Amino acid sequence: MVPHLPELIPYLIGCLSDKKALVRSITCWTLSRYAHWVVGQPHEMYLKPLMTELLKRVLDSNKRVQEAACSAFATLEEEACTELVPYLSFILETLVYAFSKYQHKNLLILYDAIGTLADSVGHHLNKPEYINMLMPPLIQKWNVLKDEDKDLFPLLECLSSVATALQSGFLPYCEPVYKRCVSLIEQTLNQNYANLSNPEQYEAPDKDFMIVALDLLSGLAEGLSHQIDNLVANSTILKLLYQCMQDPMPEVRQSSFALLGDLTKACFQHVKPHTAEFMPILAANLNPDYISVCNNATWAIGEISVKMGPEMRPFSSLVLTPLIEIINKPNTPKTLLENTAITIGRLGLVCPQEVAPMLQQFIRQWCTSLRNIRDNDEKDSAFRGICAMIGVNPSGVVQDFIFFCDAVASWVNPRADLKDMFHKILHGFKNQVGDDNWKRFSDQFPVPLRERLAVHYGV
Repeated sequence: MVPHLPELIPYLIGCLSDKKALVRSITCWTLSRYAHWVVGQPHEMYLKPLMTELLKRVLDSNKRVQEAACSAFATLEEEACTELVPYLSFILETLVYAFSKYQHKNLLILYDAIGTLADSVGHHLNKPEYINMLMPPLIQKWNVLKDEDKDLFPLLECLSSVATALQSGFLPYCEPVYKRCVSLIEQTLNQNYANLSNPEQYEAPDKDFMIVALDLLSGLAEGLSHQIDNLVANSTILKLLYQCMQDPMPEVRQSSFALLGDLTKACFQHVKPHTAEFMPILAANLNPDYISVCNNATWAIGEISVKMGPEMRPFSSLVLTPLIEIINKPNTPKTLLENTAITIGRLGLVCPQEVAPMLQQFIRQWCTSLRNIRDNDEKDSAFRGICAMIGVNPSGVVQDFIFFCDAVASWVNPRADLKDMFHKILHGFKNQVGDDNWKRFSDQFPVPLRERLAVHYGV
């Protein structure tokens, strides 16, 4: 199709203003299928005219066209991401105006378009003029909807994306939103107890309320970081979280562990007193049959380890065995492997004496799991951990040293002190085996690996 698109896209953009509503709505959908191509071309030629016409259709007089245009626009947002930043005020004016125009069903799609916009442009949304346009209609809907109204779900999901994007810009709206989320969780748990003790009299609660409330709290913790401190201190959220983490429904546990990780990053002093209660629950959820639950539990353990430091020792044996099982299990999904490797590395960073003796059981899988991820703080802390463990138990890495070399070479630019750790380990190994053996060993390396190690580490 690509050779024909320069002719086809302008024709389709013209069809967006066809007098027949069915033509307008199906054209929205058709254009969304080519969003990827459009975003890759010069903006003046295709993206700007497409965006302008699509936003007109978002305000179409026909409901079906509104729905199709809103969905198509959300697809375009996902493709364009920060390319939309120059057009933000124009986009927000339209989406905010749609609030006054839309009826119930299309409002739900509008929430999705706004949430997707927040995910796509992130902190670029945090400008006073944008916040003043976007927040009043969202908060107005938030105030009108009752706690038991299912329309809260999409609004909570939308606000979660907005809170993460706005960061400190969300502060003025934070307290009422936070308190209502805590209250929704509490109500759901109470209904659940009532139902369990007296199923004839009370109906089972809709746990989706609890799940979206947990997710929105995660968005607040991620967006506001330590500024959420007071709200957490003056609420029962950690007691409620303890109950949610043990819910029989996997989706509830999944969201609970995500929130636990985010609260650990934002205000660990409130999480710390509960660590001894939380760790056995986290360990029990290291079950790869529930991928998302396992992933979030693994991530939360890693975040807690970094904050706990050496105080993590009493819990290391609890989580280490299941983590090593996961990393060695065939067909484990890539994200879970990466998360598990990072968490094992972080555990090794804070209690190397406890983890290093097991090095040989996971080092090969560990290295292959992390060679493909880009440089970031999580990767940094994990590699510091592996270096600390090699320091304690160098013989644990000998058989798989080529994998370690390959993982080290995957760094684009490690921090100076981490690079120094790599340098020491590589040279230590080379000195130990002697020049001839090292040459025989390094002759097995693929050429790019050999060259990278020579250039960056002089081995």
